[in-house]
Amino acid sequence: MRFKLPPLAKKWMVRSALILLLPVAGVLVGIIYVTGKIAFYEQADNAARMASKAAYLKSISGPAPANAPDLVVILFDDLGYGDVGFTGNRLIKTPHMDALAANGMVLENYYAPAPVCSPSRAAMLTGRMAPRAGLTVVPFPSGSPLDRLNRFFNNPVRLPREEILIADVLQAGGFHTAMVGKWHMGDHDKSVPTEFGFDKFFGTYYSNDMNPFTLVSGRAGQGETITHQAPVDQTTLNPLYAEKAYRFIADAPKDKPLFLYLAHNFPHVPLYAAPHEAGRSEAGLYGDVVQGLDDTVGRIVAALRERGRFDNTLIIITSDNGPWWEGRGIGRGRKGVSFEGGVHVPFIAHWPKAIRPGASDALAMGTDLLPTLLEELQLPAPQDRLLDGKSIAATLRGGDSPHAVLYYYAAGTLMAVRNKRHKYRARKPVVYPTDPVSIPIWQGQGPWLFDLQADAQEAYDISMRKPAIAAELKAVMDAKNAEMAANPRGWK
Repeated sequence: MRFKLPPLAKKWMVRSALILLLPVAGVLVGIIYVTGKIAFYEQADNAARMASKAAYLKSISGPAPANAPDLVVILFDDLGYGDVGFTGNRLIKTPHMDALAANGMVLENYYAPAPVCSPSRAAMLTGRMAPRAGLTVVPFPSGSPLDRLNRFFNNPVRLPREEILIADVLQAGGFHTAMVGKWHMGDHDKSVPTEFGFDKFFGTYYSNDMNPFTLVSGRAGQGETITHQAPVDQTTLNPLYAEKAYRFIADAPKDKPLFLYLAHNFPHVPLYAAPHEAGRSEAGLYGDVVQGLDDTVGRIVAALRERGRFDNTLIIITSDNGPWWEGRGIGRGRKGVSFEGGVHVPFIAHWPKAIRPGASDALAMGTDLLPTLLEELQLPAPQDRLLDGKSIAATLRGGDSPHAVLYYYAAGTLMAVRNKRHKYRARKPVVYPTDPVSIPIWQGQGPWLFDLQADAQEAYDISMRKPAIAAELKAVMDAKNAEMAANPRGWK
């Protein structure tokens, strides 16, 4: 006798099977969706803007002015405002930078355009805040899990090619250009240094904590190839970068000015010191690394003197953001946050032929470099895009700041604004870590108003005491947010 299930039981079993299969089907659909989105994500360049970029660079092409200075920009990775001798550090010896500071202009209120590296570098080199420049997050090596995560969330994974960099302008304007060090604005689709105005490149596409950490070399028109496979011996990094920079200066043609962008990987972690650098500083390994960085500055100065144009060379030294796990910032906060410690960084401009020694408390930001160079070289700015920076040519000669206010962006979010004295921070999450708990708490706080002259630590909110100033700066922030919402990339 065969057993037959009652019709109701059969119906229940079918429904149960469907209920069990639905989550599995949902997971499979989700996997297919995520995989497809990552696999087919493509960051497109704007063809019209690419064409206008090419037209602009063609319009300024030609030999450099006869009196054009050589230009060297030295950018450190995570160096704090207080990590150098000329800002008061007594544990770390930086005699080469101190000498340039003593004979150049030190800006005491100079800000990185973002509290993390890639957006800050993009903004500095383009003269446009990170949302304008189209790079608001840190790119990761192509194919890595974090690169896939960026792609899934439609985050930018490289600097858009329609952006115009300082190197693009100077190359078109008759300069011999080179980059040594950390790029970190993309590793594919021609978003690499030799496609952005650098005749030569030697360095890395990433931070020194990313894998695989390789070194790359290239020339414009010939592409870029790996010359040092991972894992690179990072104890050799400072001397190697110094040697490559020295050779570029020594071999540069004498009949045209040069532009060198030396972007160090240190003192970003992990920290490594060469044997001759180890144990020299009273600030431990971090101090040893910074003193090694100062050695590279000395090597650059020696090369420029040998070239015979030192007095007509503009040397700019600064940092991409504040210190991370070690190092001494200024005020509250560290790398990654828009408090002063995350973005208020050291700055020297040394140019004996044009700049007198001194110090200034005028407001300035990394986005000001491109507009400043355009003025110094009497070149027009591109007309198809907004530049957020302003020329500080007069400021470097002791004049006032061109800025009534500065804007503090983190990723694509405007976090705060400041005028000469006061800083307004909107109500935003503030991290509250507790030992030994691994996961911090992020809690909304504010809005806050700080008096940076009286309270450099941003310790006390005075918005209730000075409501008119708070309301004025809030209105400035609201207007900027409205402007960015209407035209995020700043196209004209």
